[in-house]
Amino acid sequence: MKNSTIAAKRAASTIADPRWAAVVARDKRADERFYYSVKTTGVFCRPSCAARLAKPENVAFHATAAAAVKAGFRPCKRCKPDQESAARQQVRVIQDACRIIENAEEPLALADLASRVNVSAYHFHRLFKQVTGVTPRAYAAEHRDGRVRSRLRGKGSSVTAAIFDAGYNSNGRFYEKAERVLGMTPRQFREGGGDVEIRFAVGECSLGAILVAMSARGVCAILLGEDADSLTRDLQDRFATARLVGGDRAFEKVIAQVIGFIDDPHIGLDLPLDVRGTAFQQRVWQALQRIPAGKTASYAQIAKRIGSPAAVRAVAGACAANAIAVAIPCHRVVRSDGSLSGYRWGVERKRALLARESGSAAAR
Repeated sequence: MKNSTIAAKRAASTIADPRWAAVVARDKRADERFYYSVKTTGVFCRPSCAARLAKPENVAFHATAAAAVKAGFRPCKRCKPDQESAARQQVRVIQDACRIIENAEEPLALADLASRVNVSAYHFHRLFKQVTGVTPRAYAAEHRDGRVRSRLRGKGSSVTAAIFDAGYNSNGRFYEKAERVLGMTPRQFREGGGDVEIRFAVGECSLGAILVAMSARGVCAILLGEDADSLTRDLQDRFATARLVGGDRAFEKVIAQVIGFIDDPHIGLDLPLDVRGTAFQQRVWQALQRIPAGKTASYAQIAKRIGSPAAVRAVAGACAANAIAVAIPCHRVVRSDGSLSGYRWGVERKRALLARESGSAAAR
């Protein structure tokens, strides 16, 4: 009777531990965060091990594989917890592929790239997108665009030479996308962007200070904060080469429209946006704009919606990089359990925005 009572207490303690739920679910995301051992078999496993589920009273948790070995357990022959995990091996393969892409003078065919890392083309394409959030072609394009920006900033080459040196085989192909990549023409970018004008104004809203900035293409920043000076410095840092001009009376209508949207989300915000970011960031931001007011989505759900279910951290990074508050509603993204995560303009502002939107949705 005494032994059964002790076993029951051990089982209850294990079941109450959140790590047990990961073991039951064979959650691969928990691999290498911890390991578990089974007293009756003398082995230790990864949380995702496909072996028959042990009784909870026989299970103990370990922070590292070395700790499990030190406790007297041997590695499972099925999940091999003492070796590099399959997930880690996959990440390393994709890291190698990224370095190959970055060092290539010309774009590589998918089959050639896959063969260099010893993976089939089909599996490689799927794995690359799963790990990075973008396809190999999109990653190569983003890296090439970065090289263009770097070479245009240099003083030793012409615009044409910078475009060809970056890997483009014609001026025309780059000029077709120059506005999206640079936010201006290549020559303006080469000359420091001094001719690019951004109008802005700072005001007060229910969330504190607000700055709205607009280029010829549309709203390029909506910043929230405590005071006008810090918001203006933030704008200067973001658009260091642009000519910043204080908004006139007509522009004040734009900031009034944004403030009105914050106070009453159901009216919508019908303003053109000048969205600048990588291909992956833009995919995330487009997904955010499809979340209706009064609703939320988790980072994992957004990752699935853009076709990159493993890119949860990258989605969080794209949300953090968003500079157009409320219009690109990164405040509507929450943790998987529904709790509020970080918000670049403060969690309290995020909570206030969600509460206001929820109230507006309920009122309709």
